[in-house]
Amino acid sequence: MSAQVVTPLFDISYDVGWIAALPKVCLHDHLDGAVRPETLIELAADIGHELPASDPASLERWFVESADSRSLERYLETFEHTVAVMQTASALTRVAKEYVLDAAADGIVYGEVRWAPEQHVRAGLDLDSVIEAVARGILLGEEAAADRGSTITVRQILCAMRQNNRSLDIAEAAVRHRDRGIVGFDLAGPEKGFPPTAHRDALDYCARHFLPVTLHAGEADGVASIREAVVDGRCLRLGHGVRILEDLTRRDRDADLADNVSRLPSSRDISLVPASSLYEMGEVASWVRDRRIVLEVCPCSNVQTDAAPRVGEVGTAQGTEDSPNHWARTYREHPVELLRGLEFAVTINPDNRLMSRTSMTHEFLKLAEEFGYEREDFFEITMTAANATFLPLKEQDEIVDRVVAGYSDSPVVG
Repeated sequence: MSAQVVTPLFDISYDVGWIAALPKVCLHDHLDGAVRPETLIELAADIGHELPASDPASLERWFVESADSRSLERYLETFEHTVAVMQTASALTRVAKEYVLDAAADGIVYGEVRWAPEQHVRAGLDLDSVIEAVARGILLGEEAAADRGSTITVRQILCAMRQNNRSLDIAEAAVRHRDRGIVGFDLAGPEKGFPPTAHRDALDYCARHFLPVTLHAGEADGVASIREAVVDGRCLRLGHGVRILEDLTRRDRDADLADNVSRLPSSRDISLVPASSLYEMGEVASWVRDRRIVLEVCPCSNVQTDAAPRVGEVGTAQGTEDSPNHWARTYREHPVELLRGLEFAVTINPDNRLMSRTSMTHEFLKLAEEFGYEREDFFEITMTAANATFLPLKEQDEIVDRVVAGYSDSPVVG
C-alpha cells in the first residue's frame, strides 16, 4: 500500500515509515474539510470565487493559521471557501474521488466520511443530486485506488446542521439513499443553543428506520450536551466527546499521581497508576464508558479549537472552561491517553485534513512521538474503530479481517 507523507503541524523526528504502512479505520472525517488546495484553487477559478491565497502552499498555510484560532466558531468559518466551490455535481464528484485516493494513500482500509448535503444546494442542485454526485465520486475513487493497488471501502454519514431546520429532510434522504453507501446520520455545527431536542423528528425517523446515529457533542459544549446526545439523540458514537472528562472529580489524596498521568510515556505505563483510582466518575461518563459508546477523538483539531480539557486540569476545581489553563494547547496536553487509561472506547481521527494539516498517519505519528505508542496501541485503537463502524456485521467482520491481515503484513518496527 502506498503511503503519503503529510506535512506535519510540528517538527517530527519519529520514523514515519512503519506508521504509514499500518492499516487504518477512520470514523470522523469531513469531506468539505479535506479538499486538496490545488483542487480548491482550480474550482474557485471556475466559478470566480475569491480565495485568500492563490498558490497551494500559501492557501494551505492560511487555512491552518485561520483554523488555529482557539475557537470552534472561527474554525468553522474557514469552510465557507470549501463549501463555496462544492456546489456542482462535477465538483462534488471530483472532491469525493480525490478524498478516497488521499485516504487510501493514508493507509485507510475503511472510512466513513461525513458531509452536510444541505450546504451544497446553493446553485440549484437538490439533495438527491448532491448525494448521487458524492456517491459517484466515492465509487470512482475506490476503483482508481484499486487500480493503484490499494483496497479501500468508504461509506457516507450525512450531517444535518444544528442551526438549520432541514434535519428531517436529511434523515429521510439518508434512508432513501442507503443503497448508495450511506450508513449513518449526524448533527454538526454549533452545539450551544442547538440541542438534539430541536431535531427530535429527524432523530425519531432515524430510530424508526434503524439508521445509526453519531452526534457531534462534547466538543464545543460540556457534559450536558453529551447527556442530550446520548439520551435524546440515542447516539451510538460521539463526535469528539472529549469533554466527557468534565464529568470526573479528582481524588485529592492522589493529586500528585494524577498530575503525573500526562507525563507517562505510553499507554502501558498508565496501567501502573490506574486512572480509575485517581478519579470519581459521574453518571454520564460512567454510562458512556460502560456502554462502550465510542469517542471519535480528533486531537489535532481539538488543540486548535480549545475543545479538549488539559489533562492536568481534569477533575480539579480549576478544571473549568473559564480557567485560562483549562484547555489542551499542545498534543502532549491532550487527554487521549487518560481517556484510554479510563477505558473509554477511543478512536483516533483527522476531522478536517486541510484545516488541521493532518491525516491518520500524522495523528498516529504524534501519538508515537508524544506518548510512545507502538504497534499494539495502534492495533487496539484500530480494532476499536473497526468494531464501531456502522456497517452490517458481516461487512464489519470483513473490515476486521482486513485490519488483522494488514498488521500481519506490515513491517515490524526496527
